[in-house]
Amino acid sequence: MRHFGHLAAETREELFHREPQEFTADSPAGVLAAALGATLYSPATRGTLADDVLKQAARGVVSMVLCLEDSIDDRDVPAGEANLVRQFRELAGRPGAAGAIPLLFIRVRTPAQITDLVQRLGETVALLTGFVLPKFTEESGVPFLEALSLAEAASGRRLFAMPVLESPELLHLESRVETLYGISRTVDKYRERVLALRLGVTDFCSPYGLRRAPAMTAYDVQIVAAVIADVVNVLGRADGTGFVVTGPVWEYFRHQERMFKPQLRRSPFSPEAEDLREALLERDMDGLLREIELDRANGLQGKTCIHPTHVPVVHALSVVTHEEYTDAADILHQDRSGGGVLRSAYTNKMNEVKPHRAWAERTLRRAELFGVAREGISFVELLAASLPPS
Repeated sequence: MRHFGHLAAETREELFHREPQEFTADSPAGVLAAALGATLYSPATRGTLADDVLKQAARGVVSMVLCLEDSIDDRDVPAGEANLVRQFRELAGRPGAAGAIPLLFIRVRTPAQITDLVQRLGETVALLTGFVLPKFTEESGVPFLEALSLAEAASGRRLFAMPVLESPELLHLESRVETLYGISRTVDKYRERVLALRLGVTDFCSPYGLRRAPAMTAYDVQIVAAVIADVVNVLGRADGTGFVVTGPVWEYFRHQERMFKPQLRRSPFSPEAEDLREALLERDMDGLLREIELDRANGLQGKTCIHPTHVPVVHALSVVTHEEYTDAADILHQDRSGGGVLRSAYTNKMNEVKPHRAWAERTLRRAELFGVAREGISFVELLAASLPPS
């Protein structure tokens, strides 16, 4: 699989200076963590789950979470588990589906579900990449990770964990530091199994009766912004000790696909793409666009998504611009020569080699997986090309 692999080859050639590289579910953990992109959540109770997975993969989704936790009623958990087993069996039986299936994760409620589901999935566990672990702390997380180790040994399948940081202990100021250090100890001990850390911002808002409006980002809610900053401070460092921390969910959606149909009847590479930019800003999408940019500025990678229309937006904004790529490549080239300061090739900024090295390394990793846009190609053209045709 690869990002933007659902686009025609000639479209990718028009869009990209360097196209995204391919990866598989068996790629190194560092590659998969950076490649998650927009991770689409779906309730595990959906009767059409196998069809949904293949449909979304054909539209560019590369990672999905099938949820047995907050997205379904407590009474529906047994039915959701049974449905997952059926849907995995159906996926495994689809001719040619194996190469079209995105990275699949199951969000569980209890450690016992991990070992039970892996046993019930049988050979179809080969389609599973791992599990999402809710309300993760040191105390609650160890049993989940031990269960994952047992399931991995029993199945012979490499399985990853994505802990969700959303507990009240992490939110409350008096317990935050201790909780963060406990989480850090736990995920470091099980580092080879932890793919990425996810933020549960909706749960952070709940104890205070808060909900951000469509025009606001998570960073406008100061309590939430403070937690994100502390999580990145302790767990997202770029010195080799940190983990990929993913961006929070965006709760609002409209039928953007329908909204953009008039623009898509024309070439996305024409001046009319400016109409698309205006449509984005006028239809409550400004908040999402700003939040994605702020995610990256604050050290987060990828994003949790609860609606398919968010996926192409996240991915379009994940592509490395030609300017970013040029700066990053120049910085790393100069770093091998001993450091110093150099003017950007775009002559609009200073690139200080040693302080900007970690940024350059992260940018080139993103460039490998999401590609580098051609000079003059913006997220507008990338988004327009990614939306389904009328």
